[in-house]
Amino acid sequence: MNNRFVVIMAGGNGERFWPESRKALPKQFLPIVGDAPMLTQTVNRLKGMIDSKNIFVIAGEQHRSVVMDICPDLDPAKIIGEPVGRDTAPAVALATILVSRENPNAVFAMLPADAVIHDAENFCSVLESAFVLAEAKSVLVTIGIKPTLPATGYGYIQKAEVEGSHAGLQSYNVSRFIEKPNLEKAKEYLASGDYYWNAGMFIWSVNSIRAEFEKNCASLWKSLISVNEALDEGEALGDILAREYPTIEKISVDYAIIEKADNVVMIESTFDWDDVGEWSAIERHNKLDAEGNCFQGQIEGLEAQSNIVYNRDKGHLVTLLGVEDLIVVHTKDATLICRKEKSQEVKNLVKKISASDNLTDFV
Repeated sequence: MNNRFVVIMAGGNGERFWPESRKALPKQFLPIVGDAPMLTQTVNRLKGMIDSKNIFVIAGEQHRSVVMDICPDLDPAKIIGEPVGRDTAPAVALATILVSRENPNAVFAMLPADAVIHDAENFCSVLESAFVLAEAKSVLVTIGIKPTLPATGYGYIQKAEVEGSHAGLQSYNVSRFIEKPNLEKAKEYLASGDYYWNAGMFIWSVNSIRAEFEKNCASLWKSLISVNEALDEGEALGDILAREYPTIEKISVDYAIIEKADNVVMIESTFDWDDVGEWSAIERHNKLDAEGNCFQGQIEGLEAQSNIVYNRDKGHLVTLLGVEDLIVVHTKDATLICRKEKSQEVKNLVKKISASDNLTDFV
């Protein structure tokens, strides 16, 4: 349908996947899980459902050429480069402006670039249901992931009463959104059955999300109206963003809009999902050896157990002897070694490296 669009958010540096993920080529443009880059997998998942002409990608300006290389079927004019990262609310507001210029009555989905979803068929079924709902009612639709364990690395959505049924799937009004909990709370949420992981997937009409910006984030929306007016005057989008974007408030769409809105509706996912937020996640998507090791690349181990080793350098052998529960990542110019439980803290290590003038080339 020509009134349906998808906008893929492909910003961020993927610092928890250092040293494979760097500023020049972050996680979302790499085959961290699978044979194709994460963004390419996300685009391919939409084939047969969304016309490639109706897909936008919002990435860093420095990565536009990368996106064009790994997603050659997309319209280059719809690969949008942010001159600076301003978090997700400005990206959503910009997407609203750009989609409305294509079709003022459009409905569009905002999707992250780097989620792992193997079941594309059920993903598209859920997305279809969300589109139908967003077309029928002035609501903000999100997709909730049924938790399988008491995860502390995700935000949660608490469902309320049943809202209705759309394209064969039930939807629920949302009671509240919750920040990443501690383990005790996460266990309570899992036992309750009323809580879902927040996957950062949203579907809404241009009119519905614009109304929420005007109501809850007027100053940010006013900045994007200026972008729209400059486009009307014939100025190039890249020039406009270079001038306007650095002055826009840096804020997430969750804080700016979602947590304030009273018309958020959730559809439960029927597909597998993993945001693959850190190195420890890749063992969930790869075959383990008899000792519980996840080896990717030229690697040999002896008396080594439950390790994750990632090595894409075909000319380099990584070996392990008598160690367990380690993460080892080898690249051509940097190597990471840490214990599994420290994988969330790789981002802090990257910050320390960034602060050293003689090490910035490695970030």
